[in-house]
Amino acid sequence: MIPRLVAGIVAFCCTVALHAQDKNPYKDVTGEVRLAALRHAQVWTPGDVASKDMRLGPQDGAGFQPEAVVTCDYIEKKQSGTPKFDCVIAPDDKIRVKFGEKNGEIYSEVAATRLLWALGFGADRVYPVKVICNGCPENPMKNHEKDTVTREVPAAVVERKMEGDEIDENEGWSWGELAFVDETSGGAPLAHRDALKLLAAMVQHTDTKPEQQRLVCLDRRQGRDPQNDGNCQHPFLIIQDVGKTFGKATLTNEDEKSAVNFEAWSRTPVWKDDDECVAQLSKSFTGSLEHPKISEAGRQFLSDLLAQLTDTQLRDLFTVARFTQRDSTRSIDDWVGVFKQKREEIASRRCSE
Repeated sequence: MIPRLVAGIVAFCCTVALHAQDKNPYKDVTGEVRLAALRHAQVWTPGDVASKDMRLGPQDGAGFQPEAVVTCDYIEKKQSGTPKFDCVIAPDDKIRVKFGEKNGEIYSEVAATRLLWALGFGADRVYPVKVICNGCPENPMKNHEKDTVTREVPAAVVERKMEGDEIDENEGWSWGELAFVDETSGGAPLAHRDALKLLAAMVQHTDTKPEQQRLVCLDRRQGRDPQNDGNCQHPFLIIQDVGKTFGKATLTNEDEKSAVNFEAWSRTPVWKDDDECVAQLSKSFTGSLEHPKISEAGRQFLSDLLAQLTDTQLRDLFTVARFTQRDSTRSIDDWVGVFKQKREEIASRRCSE
């Protein structure tokens, strides 16, 4: 009897400890704590750019091979915006599925997130897969109630969040708040912040409203226990939704023009003018970033990162993202050619300090 009682107490304590560990102490923080996190937040981590496998993407134990078959159970939840639904692979493994052959985001998010990841900027993990969904309704965006059948979702991607506890959940951050980051307080230097702005303009990231960005705490990832007061020692700023990219920024974030549109992307220059280092990025009605002015340090920093990408990486980037399925009139070489042209536009410019 006593051994059973002890075992029960141990199991209870372990369960409580597990739940305490899983609880996010950064979910609701004061404005002062959030501002402190912004002040010393980072936007970039160093790495070997040329070694990143664009085809496989991040494989940290939770990734999927390109075109892998993923079987999951549908979760009843009303969705809005781009076609998507939530699904469960295992009780503790929930995924977000975006789908639809005409949905530009299933192509652009793969390419944009892998580009950010390869260069060292924060991004969620997006994998091009085929989904077998148990209980999926015929159209989850019109009817979110669970069905009794199993359906195949061939044109789909699986999205996994980048590791890290979200600070002030649902608040996000606007691009103007990058000005609060203070290098003297340990925050990201101007070169890193301006490089991220310039990269956003290069890929024409149009939907820049605050909820498209996420402020996360990487303390657990760094082996540090969360603080009960919500203060974070390793805050990080990431773009969490890059679905409207590789086209042209539009006022309404129009999918056809703003998500994987070769003509629109190839005709949009990196720079707004011939002399100043103001990047070309028109503001959408939801946006918080418009024609950012870039420092020489930021331009040089991004240029150095982009120069490390090989032709094989660029080909793999656009191939794994299925860009030719989105537009069969353009080849992978066409997309690589435009990318390299934009890279040269950045490399050949000189900016004032």
